[in-house]
Amino acid sequence: MDNLIEDAGLKGKKRVFADREDAGRRLASLLEGVADPKGLVLAIPAGGVPVACAVARECRLPLDVLIVRKLQIPDNPEAGFGAIGPAGEVLLNERIVDDLRLSQKEIQAQVSETQRVLQSREKVFRRGRPQPELKDRQVILVDDGLASGYTMMAAVDFARQKEARQVIVAVPTASQRTIHFLQPAADVLVCSNVRGGPVFAVADAYEEWYDLGDEEVVSLLEASGLFGS
Repeated sequence: MDNLIEDAGLKGKKRVFADREDAGRRLASLLEGVADPKGLVLAIPAGGVPVACAVARECRLPLDVLIVRKLQIPDNPEAGFGAIGPAGEVLLNERIVDDLRLSQKEIQAQVSETQRVLQSREKVFRRGRPQPELKDRQVILVDDGLASGYTMMAAVDFARQKEARQVIVAVPTASQRTIHFLQPAADVLVCSNVRGGPVFAVADAYEEWYDLGDEEVVSLLEASGLFGS
């Protein structure tokens, strides 16, 4: 497919972004000529928020958040076996589920815990605000990188359900395998740093990398004007 926009100069490289803010600015440059002036940037918390704030600012677009979350593998919370979308829909990576021989009890335990976290994040990051109107609108879904891609796929599915006119996936870094997984689902996939190889970690694209706490995410969203005055 020819719907991929990437930075050829960053292909296959590591440590190419100073931090998430830098990654967002460089991602915004790839969106020039693609972003609709009436479009909407949707950040996937937590790590996607500083990236999306920079994208929205540089592209002069409104910002909102879309709460989706991966289903964490028991005893390995950095990895996932699927994701849950904003409407509570569960998307499973059946290959990983089979490889790990996860039982229905283990799956349901993670689903229940993830739903609890989603509800908490809705209160903290959305403050009771309704979901933004996506129908007939260009939507730019932003995260800090793609590992398995299932969290982003849940976001894409939600945007499709809400009848978005065009769905753009925009991330600073992703594996070649995940690019191929998501390309058919997105209208346009924008990725600054595409990497191949048998092992991939989002963190390897960044000089500065850490897990964002809720307070920092809220501070960024307040600074963006999302919650009003």
